[in-house]
Amino acid sequence: MRYLVILCLFVFPVTASGFDWQQIPKEKKVVYANAAGLAVITGWGIANWDYFSTAPSAKKEGWFAGNTKEGGADKLGHFYTSYALSHFLGHTYENWGYSPRQGLKLGALSAFAMMNGMELGDSFSDYGFSYEDFTMNALGCAAAYFIGSRPELDKKIDFRIEYRPRFDTADVFTDYERQKFLVALKLDGFEQVTHPLFKYLELHLGYYARGFSSHGTPERTLYAGIGVNLSRILNGFSLNRLSTLTRFIQVPYSYIELDKSL
Repeated sequence: MRYLVILCLFVFPVTASGFDWQQIPKEKKVVYANAAGLAVITGWGIANWDYFSTAPSAKKEGWFAGNTKEGGADKLGHFYTSYALSHFLGHTYENWGYSPRQGLKLGALSAFAMMNGMELGDSFSDYGFSYEDFTMNALGCAAAYFIGSRPELDKKIDFRIEYRPRFDTADVFTDYERQKFLVALKLDGFEQVTHPLFKYLELHLGYYARGFSSHGTPERTLYAGIGVNLSRILNGFSLNRLSTLTRFIQVPYSYIELDKSL
């Protein structure tokens, strides 16, 4: 449930009513959005996650080993959420008047502050502060800014999540049993690729874990694949919003994979 709350909490500050946003300087809008997000996170944490119920503590959860809680899928969840949130806030700040590069920089900093504000709150609860979560939050925000602010990289690389729901759980954002995380290398971003059909292809490198949250046998899988660049196809039909969405979400059954159990 925690990732669902994260996303909802950030949509609230940047779309909240009660202010005439047209009359507020863009700098103050950013301050208000960050302050509101952190305040709501803290309030929700006190009410639902037992923030400030214990003395501060920290722990090492491990990375991708077979004896970790989620086989490392939760760490990629932190990376991906920070990455996607940086882009969402960066786009919002751009709409408020910042340049694309400035907006993305502020978006990454905001995402870092909010994601790790939650991690700090965890330190005052039974969750405890996780060094690994903090690191993946930082890497996700840094990747969003580094790649997103460089058009030559941005048109080549996507980080995505794939989810095939069974609708038997209310917490889809931590349902690691049916999630995959991947990086896609889009061939249409390379000038050396000139064949028109090849420009609709992309290469995948992904990871997923199964059996850690259920009663099955824990298994970690690394896979490579070749897929269809749906973003390029949708752009051709002027479906720009859907095209942008497919840069962050991998559509199931749109690729062929070759996997290897670890």
